[in-house]
Amino acid sequence: MLKKLAVVAALILAFTAMPVWAEEISGKIQKVDPNERTIVLEDGTQLWLLEGVSTDALQEGATVKASYEERDGKKVVTEIQVSQ
Repeated sequence: MLKKLAVVAALILAFTAMPVWAEEISGKIQKVDPNERTIVLEDGTQLWLLEGVSTDALQEGATVKASYEERDGKKVVTEIQVSQ
């Protein structure tokens, strides 16, 4: 029994210590809110921008490709590329 508990504890530790993998999304910007540091894509996806991510090139109608991580239920952008 003790051996099973040790195995389960090791598996839990292994899965919780795994790094967070960024996901990618692309689409056309429908709305930009620089005060909230968010953008909304045409498909309704809302992305939050970290302080280090510039909002200067983000305009409605621009096509973007973004890497993001899920944090507290939000899609937080870690990197973004803009093409007109």
